[in-house]
Parts: sequence; structure tokens; C-alpha cells
Amino acid sequence: MLPIFESILPIFLLIIGGNLLRRMPLIDSSAWIGLDQIGFWFLYPALLFVTIYNADFSGLQLDAMMAALLVALVAMIAITLALWPLLKPTGLVRKSEFSSIFQTAVRWNSFIALAIAQKIFPPAGMAVVALVMAVIIIPINLTTVFTVTRFADHSINWPRIGRGIVTNPMIIGSLAAILLRQLPFQLYGPLNQSLGLIANAALGMGLLAVGAALRVSDLWQPRLALILPLVLKLVVFPILLVGAGLAFGISGLQLSYLVLCAAVPTAMNGYLLARQLGGDAELYAAVTTLQTIVSFFTIPAVLAITAQLAG
Repeated sequence: MLPIFESILPIFLLIIGGNLLRRMPLIDSSAWIGLDQIGFWFLYPALLFVTIYNADFSGLQLDAMMAALLVALVAMIAITLALWPLLKPTGLVRKSEFSSIFQTAVRWNSFIALAIAQKIFPPAGMAVVALVMAVIIIPINLTTVFTVTRFADHSINWPRIGRGIVTNPMIIGSLAAILLRQLPFQLYGPLNQSLGLIANAALGMGLLAVGAALRVSDLWQPRLALILPLVLKLVVFPILLVGAGLAFGISGLQLSYLVLCAAVPTAMNGYLLARQLGGDAELYAAVTTLQTIVSFFTIPAVLAITAQLAG
């Protein structure tokens, strides 16, 4: 476990660095908004495109891996939703809070996963993480939007949601890579190399942005709504994916590739969704911060246990 811990330490140091930089008067606060925008519209789509387009998927059980992923995701969604009838009578969790519990239990920070995969796995590991993102980004977004609006008593603007998905640059980048892989010719070499340079910048900038978005001050009010999604995301979800992976006959590093996607903390992008649709945005930010801190210790443990089970 210690070698894994040391391998991912640089990633979390970058996240810490992003948080420290945001607190310093050296950089204007508007710069972080610009970093988020250039990342979302340019850097991250390029990273996904290059990773998927140049990946060697030969020898991987892709059908079984994607099936296991979807089974675990559906199980995670069902388990989390099933908790509401149990929590509602207690009064410990409000409806708006539960919408953020749901979001932070099923969303995942793909950029932390990509950075870790690049650091500790062969190139195929990073490619699998990118492919996982391409496969589940639509169902996760649809499910979370529906759940947040349901628990916030808002009506769902399906045309707006549809436009958001169709124009999502990360979906476009992923699908473009998958489609271009089917063509009988290769992408022009210098263009591929240029995109590769952009992709190289994406992970470092993305990790700094993750750190800048964390709000440690939100953690000083421990309550069930804060602890529950921590356990669901960092413990229950990895267990479900390990079980589904083994059931589908996935073993070795391939199982570790998958489980990494479940072991990382939630993504900060759900904060805006919670704020726009009437969810508990403050709780979402607090849970994201707590999960990110705790995952520094749980990710090495999850990957070490998975390696033992995978053989």
C-alpha cells in the first residue's frame, strides 16, 4: 500500500498547491474562473480525445468491463435512493440535502482518476478511465439532474438539459475520438502531437483547479449529511464495482483500472447543478472537500485490496 500512496502523493500535493495558491494574494480570484472555463472547453476535451484516440485496447475485456461498470453504477444509484425512505422520518436529512448526498455518491472526479492512472498504471489504464468517462457521463448527468429537481421540487427543463449534453465538449471530444478510430486513415501527425501537448497541460491545470475549489472551512460542522456520502462514495461504490468486476470475470490490472474510477472523490461540477436547481450547494462543496481529503488515504487502500482480490 505504501508504494501506491507514494505514487499518488504528487497528485494530492498539486491539489493542496491549488488550494494554497487560491488563498494567496498573488492570483486574482477571476483567474480561477478562467482556468475552469479553459479546462472545460479546451484542455479536458483534448485530453480525453488524445487518450482514447491513441489508446491500445487490444487484450482488454472492454465489453465485460463496461457491463460491470454499468451494473455497479445502477446498484449504487438504487442503494442511495433507497436510503431516502429510511432517512425521511428521522428528520436528520432535508430533501435538498439528500439531493446533494445523491450527487456526491454517484459522481466521480475523472481528472483525479486520469492523473492517478497515468502515474501508476500502463497506458491502457489511462485509456480505460477515459473510456469509462465517455460511457457514463450521459447517464450520470441525466440521473443527477432528475434527482436534484425531484428533491428540490423544481420542474425539469428537458430541452435545456438535452442541449447541455449535446454541446458538452467532453462528450464531443470522447465521441470524436471513438469515431475517428473507426476511419481507415490516421489523424495528421503534427495535429495529433499538438493535441498531445495540450493534453499534457490538462492534468496539472485540472488538479490545481480541483484544489482551488475546495473549501476546508465547510468541514467544521460534522453531521450525517456530510458523513453518509463519504461512506457511500469511497467505500460502498468501490465494493460494488469490485464485486461486479469479479462476477464478470475481470481480473488483474483491468479490475484495478475500473475500481479506480469508483475510488476517487466526487467532482466539483455538481456544485453548479445544485445551486441552479435548488439543491444544497453548500453541502455539496463540503462533501467534495471532505471526500477529496479522505480519498488521499482510501484510494491506496482500495487499490491494494483490489490487487489482492484480482490475483
